[in-house]
Amino acid sequence: MYLTREEEKMLDGEYGESYSKCMRLLVTVGEMFEAKRMVKVKSCHVSGVSYKNIDEPGLKLLKSFFEEGVRVRVKSTLNPMGMDREKWKLIGLNKNFALKQLEILKIFGGMGFNLTCSCIPYLVGNKPKTGDHVAWAESSATIYANSVLGAKTNRESGLSALASALTGRTPLYGYHLEENRKPTIHVKVEYKPSNLLEIGALGYFIGKNFPESIPYFSGLDWLSMDGLKVLGSGMASSGAIALYHVKNLTPEAAKFSSKELKEAEKFKVGLEEIKKTIQDLSEENSQPDAVFLGCPHYSLNQIRDVMLYMKKRRVKAKRKLWIFTSKKVYEEAKKIGYVNLIEKFGGLILNDTCMVVSPIENLGINSIYTDSCKAAHYMAGNFKVTLKSLTQCLEAVFS
Repeated sequence: MYLTREEEKMLDGEYGESYSKCMRLLVTVGEMFEAKRMVKVKSCHVSGVSYKNIDEPGLKLLKSFFEEGVRVRVKSTLNPMGMDREKWKLIGLNKNFALKQLEILKIFGGMGFNLTCSCIPYLVGNKPKTGDHVAWAESSATIYANSVLGAKTNRESGLSALASALTGRTPLYGYHLEENRKPTIHVKVEYKPSNLLEIGALGYFIGKNFPESIPYFSGLDWLSMDGLKVLGSGMASSGAIALYHVKNLTPEAAKFSSKELKEAEKFKVGLEEIKKTIQDLSEENSQPDAVFLGCPHYSLNQIRDVMLYMKKRRVKAKRKLWIFTSKKVYEEAKKIGYVNLIEKFGGLILNDTCMVVSPIENLGINSIYTDSCKAAHYMAGNFKVTLKSLTQCLEAVFS
């Protein structure tokens, strides 16, 4: 693998042991995938921020980097952490956990990371341009960057994305190469999903049945930003998909010739597959303890939809309505008045955290309604999870 003089210096430890560790990791990955060289990245997005996920070994590693004085070389954002900075005590999280989480955040801040913690970094200031090489972890963020923004990234781990943030490099292989971004399956959608749940279920179905594919969708050119977000998160949860194209909508879709599309496998999907996916992911229960919304994090428009639907109706006693979003979106929603209205009638908006990476299994919550296939996929082991549309979720907790 060819390395520049600067990269050789990092590898050989001339800038310190931490940079050397990072470059060794990237070189090992690059050699594994037969990359010929490194490429400079414009930005990074790092997962493994929650203390629940990284525990003491991860905290120890971060401390060692921080104590050596390492700093990020490019714009770098963080995935959701394990709690809301201000509301962790309100929802009943453990103080020791909170102190550990704040320590992790302080370390990342000391290394130069943007401390908004979100799985939608493209809405909090980390929005690469079409063609930019980036190194992003977090499956739903990665697939959005590749597909909707037209940036180029592989599906990085938390460690490899951290290594790229500190070195400014990533191995040139996989989705960084044009020849690896062509569609491998042409999916014709023969039913128009009626809500975001059904869009997410469509993605989940494709990811589950074609886990290594690069889908090209026709019949979805009406999707909104939120629709594209949940479509991708569904595919990335059930499969290893990190790139898709939508005819007449995503930036690279027009690149492919009719010959290339003819060479791709053909598949048709309709309402029956969508309904069965939702059913298979759900454990039916009529009395949820909580409704969790925001996996991936809710956008400002989605928070507005919740606020408008509430219509001054109050959340039932002993029920919870929790909405997860980024701190930046939260502040925007608060300024407009959405936060006050939702919380006035019993809802709670938590920022920079997530239902999946927060230790909420210790809070006495057993049954959950959610509109997210991604959440259902990752929470099924700890909770009784039922998939419902946004309207059905809200109706279940309103008095």
